[in-house]
Amino acid sequence: MPTSIFVGKPNDIPPGESVVVSAGKRVIAVFHTADGFFAIDDCCPHAGASLAGGHVENGVVTCPWHAWRFRLNDGAWADNPRVRTACFPVTVTDTEVRVEVPD
Repeated sequence: MPTSIFVGKPNDIPPGESVVVSAGKRVIAVFHTADGFFAIDDCCPHAGASLAGGHVENGVVTCPWHAWRFRLNDGAWADNPRVRTACFPVTVTDTEVRVEVPD
């Protein structure tokens, strides 16, 4: 059963910004875009950079170290969708943003 992690209030993360949250051994980047909130593993699978520090454009975050690009909606590498990083469901209400993380 997944664990629901409290990220913050929707207004705590302005559009265009991201935050990093910990869930057990996982570190998750939560992005607020014009299309809503998205959560993926913060660690780039290529060399370990923090994806939360990357540039987001058109639903894709670009790793700040080597420019690998990952789609926020499913975690797939934009240049080769067979490579993925974990992606997590996000629930948003008027008062909170939560990420669902598998146990």
